Amino acid sequence: MRNPIIAGNWKMHMTIAEAETFINDIKEGIKGTDVEVVLCAPFTLLKDMKLAAEGTDIKIGAQNMHFEEKGAYTGEISVLHLKEIGAEYVIIGHSERRQYFAETDESVNKKLLKAIEHGIMPILCVGETLEEREAGSTKEKVKLQVEKAFAGVAPESAGEVVVAYEPIWAIGTGRSATSSDANEVIEYIRSIIEGLYSSEVSEKVRIQYGGSVNPGNVEQIMNEADIDGALVGGASLEPSSFLELVNF
Repeated sequence: MRNPIIAGNWKMHMTIAEAETFINDIKEGIKGTDVEVVLCAPFTLLKDMKLAAEGTDIKIGAQNMHFEEKGAYTGEISVLHLKEIGAEYVIIGHSERRQYFAETDESVNKKLLKAIEHGIMPILCVGETLEEREAGSTKEKVKLQVEKAFAGVAPESAGEVVVAYEPIWAIGTGRSATSSDANEVIEYIRSIIEGLYSSEVSEKVRIQYGGSVNPGNVEQIMNEADIDGALVGGASLEPSSFLELVNF
């Protein structure tokens, strides 16, 4: 049985004080939940969030990292920086990184391998554009992304990767894939991983849905057989809303 995971992606929001208040506001509400709770925040917040989350089950994650451990990469953050402050997760290959910052399947693969090497859990994002969906090439797109991302990943590590299926047309638009449509693609992603490794590995991999997830649709989404959680943007910015997601 895969443990559900709800991860908030705060993107370029929140101050340190706001983040600390947020954690204080949710820590009682998540006690006893079977859901793994992750907050992925801007780099400047992570150390303070880690301290604020001490003694709770809240996991802290970053939204990106470089694939080199050190070097002349002005403005970048390495896995060693994340490890030093105790970050437990990192989002890799989010569509906004791919779209606005020219990330490629190859750089995503390098980042995935580096995170695994240092024991930070990657949340790997894959998903299609509206044009690709309307052209009927959703499965072709996610298959390519998954296969390239997992290149060189050992079977014993592959099962620990979290995959987030995020149709790009549903991110921050208020539009969401139906729960059955999302489950169909996620089931397909699981079959791709089975083909790369084995059914044992594919059954270990937790696959989230992301794309305008909110308290109004989370229960329906989480009731689908192959959906193991959600990667949530806007609805993760308010403590009350986030608690509704976690306690679906």
